[in-house]
Amino acid sequence: MASGARSPFITQTAPSARTIALSLLIESVKSEEGVDILLDRALARCSFDSRERALTVELTYGVLRRLGTIDWRLGPVLDKPLLRLPVAVQMLLRLGAYQLLFLDRIPQSAAVNESVNLARSFAGTVGRDWSGFVNAVLRGLLRHPPQPWPSMDQHPDHALAVRYSVPDWLSRRWVERLGVVTAEAACEGVNVVPPMTLRVNRLITTRDALIEKFTRANIAAKPTSVSSFGIVLEEGAPVPSLPGFQEGAFYVEDEAAQLIPPLLDPQPGDIVLDACAAPGGKSTHLADLMQNKGIIYAVDRKGARLDLLQSNCHRLGVQVVVPVIGDIRHPHEWIPMTKARVGEPFVDRILVDAPCSGLGVLRRHPEAKWRKDAQVLPRHQSLQYQILKAVVPCLRPGGVLVYSTCSTEPEENEDVIERFCREHTEFQRESVISWLPHAARGFVTEQGALSTVGNRYSMDGFYAVRLRKIS
Repeated sequence: MASGARSPFITQTAPSARTIALSLLIESVKSEEGVDILLDRALARCSFDSRERALTVELTYGVLRRLGTIDWRLGPVLDKPLLRLPVAVQMLLRLGAYQLLFLDRIPQSAAVNESVNLARSFAGTVGRDWSGFVNAVLRGLLRHPPQPWPSMDQHPDHALAVRYSVPDWLSRRWVERLGVVTAEAACEGVNVVPPMTLRVNRLITTRDALIEKFTRANIAAKPTSVSSFGIVLEEGAPVPSLPGFQEGAFYVEDEAAQLIPPLLDPQPGDIVLDACAAPGGKSTHLADLMQNKGIIYAVDRKGARLDLLQSNCHRLGVQVVVPVIGDIRHPHEWIPMTKARVGEPFVDRILVDAPCSGLGVLRRHPEAKWRKDAQVLPRHQSLQYQILKAVVPCLRPGGVLVYSTCSTEPEENEDVIERFCREHTEFQRESVISWLPHAARGFVTEQGALSTVGNRYSMDGFYAVRLRKIS
């Protein structure tokens, strides 16, 4: 489905939360965009009250979080494999089953009846009326006694995949790499609903002042436990409606991500390269740390994403970010736009927040679990190394490079850095501990890197390492 296109299943003048959720679930299969983007776009077209908005979010994210478990529960009551059904029917059954299995506050009769009505409404689109089939399957699910969970003794990887709704390849990998106990904690963490965390824009306000503004608006907010820049809201809310949004007082960003830019220790007046910059979270944080003085070349290969970066900079009052379009791996594409010469060092600091598998942020992007396979790691590892290698000539001697990912896996983290340092002896590692708040120092690895994987503060899983170019 093209971005922004209206779903063929939205036929009512005033669509319901279930209608929107179903259309988003179907679109999530076809689209490369995150479900958060799809959801924001859909809700912007609806005049839902807060209750309907909340139900739409719950249904959409809930099905994607629990999809593996739902499919396992549906299996015994289907007379054919679920994946042989039309995608719309698959998602409608999952939507109904999620309400029956996980949402106590929705009456079972309502969950079944609304699913049947939805099936009837899109009969013309999928070629036949599936309402009787949907009714039979969901009522069969209610009658069918819950089967026991798969045994952890014989095949713990499969048991974890079913219980915590993660792909088999990922649960198998975590069991082999981490052991059963730690792997179970990792799988469980994938389904935790993340908090809404904001990074205060100190170019505009202070953390205390913004918390006070939220308090006056009867919004419960508190400082983050680790980051010096963050605020956690006790309940989610539409971001544009929050106090201070239009004035640029904050940027929505997980607490772990807020720890990365300070590792670069940028100073006012520095020339900085943000190698994979869009949509601008870390570029704008760097500008904050630099007091809006200096230059930040923000490189990205997609113009639409750079447009979003520029929009964020404008809202946040950031004046030192220079958007540069181009593939960071090919310096001849983008370095001329900086007025520098290819092959000559021209920046003091480089941030490579590399494209990665995103396995550290699956709780925020549950659709990503079902879009990835085991080959995602070698694909990204190759790309990450190419990016690091490409930016080496840009950094002046004595300059600092920070490499970060939102991945939990060593192939994208330590393995990339070990190879890079082995093949680029002009770089040496520096422990990140001196640039972290005291509460984060327990996240420093034996190698001196930052790893928030498996932390107790409900943060995303990030990795970062600091390197200095000594010659």
